[in-house]
Amino acid sequence: MASTAPFDIGTLVEATPGVYGGRPCLKGTRFPILSVAVHYREGMSAEEILDHYRDLELASIYAGIAYYLANREAIDAELAEEHREYMEALAADRAQRTARASA
Repeated sequence: MASTAPFDIGTLVEATPGVYGGRPCLKGTRFPILSVAVHYREGMSAEEILDHYRDLELASIYAGIAYYLANREAIDAELAEEHREYMEALAADRAQRTARASA
């Protein structure tokens, strides 16, 4: 029989110092909300995310999606910053490789 008591979905997301830089993750995992957000933004449903990450729980994935939607602006900004930093590092790496190749 299913419980009729209210369930606090906030208990499914946690930020732990020393785990993923203290950023929010699905509780009891090291799976960051940022990863949930990336998959969700790519059009994946919670069930499709679960298909790729079988160790997760569906309710946790839904909680991660809800957390992302409630904090969309901040998380999208963080993802944009990570993308910018990645592109800068990639460009620097390519420039170093080119410099070495022509030396």
